[in-house]
Amino acid sequence: MSDFSLVGSAALVTGSSRGIGEGMALGLARAGAELVLHGLDETPSDSSLHHWPYLRHDLLKEDGSQRLIEAAFEHSPGMDLLVCNVGSFFDAPFLQMSEAIWDKTMRLNVEATYFLVQGFAKRLIAEDRRGAVVIVSSTNGFQAEYNSTAYDTSKGALVMMTRSIALSLADHGIRVNGIAPGFIRTPMTERSLANVPNLQSKLENKIAMTRIGTPADCAGAAVFLCSEASAYITGQILVVDGGLTLGQLPRT
Repeated sequence: MSDFSLVGSAALVTGSSRGIGEGMALGLARAGAELVLHGLDETPSDSSLHHWPYLRHDLLKEDGSQRLIEAAFEHSPGMDLLVCNVGSFFDAPFLQMSEAIWDKTMRLNVEATYFLVQGFAKRLIAEDRRGAVVIVSSTNGFQAEYNSTAYDTSKGALVMMTRSIALSLADHGIRVNGIAPGFIRTPMTERSLANVPNLQSKLENKIAMTRIGTPADCAGAAVFLCSEASAYITGQILVVDGGLTLGQLPRT
């Protein structure tokens, strides 16, 4: 369907050198979008993305979000799509949590996204252009996880941020939606799979579709929410978890 085409659009995808961000970037490119990529690594891991502009930029630095948005528009003045995927996990158990870890989590996972969307929206509004934003939260924004208090709180904040900013930008023709991935194979989750005994089999027994997700599983959701196929959708969170959160108990 042509409504799913992103030909003529351009997207900044944050945190797109690895994992879910890279998977979504590949999906947007296949749908015809031009890209501006972002990360902390030297280059994206997938060589097919190497011809797109890549901004190596630390969003924890002062004015990091504004500087990244400005740099992205320098590369792509007609940019009309923003996918906010950047984020990470720094947690300690609740009784050992420090203000430094809490602040780092909130600055990267929440504050950076908030001001990226603001900078993006200001540019589009000034130029009287429409656009779309996709904010990547997590099923952790709905369901808590042991020893994940700061991360869970940050992902819950992104769920409400998506809804609240969608209201603020609706009159300007800028749609804001979210994706909540479940357990997806990324460099971060691979460490958990390697270190937690039997975690993979436990997850596969709990996930309705009986497999752990891949970054490619998030690509279609990102394309849909960026495209005209979702033109009448804003403020919604699309869960991409293979059915992880559907049932209370695993298979017996």
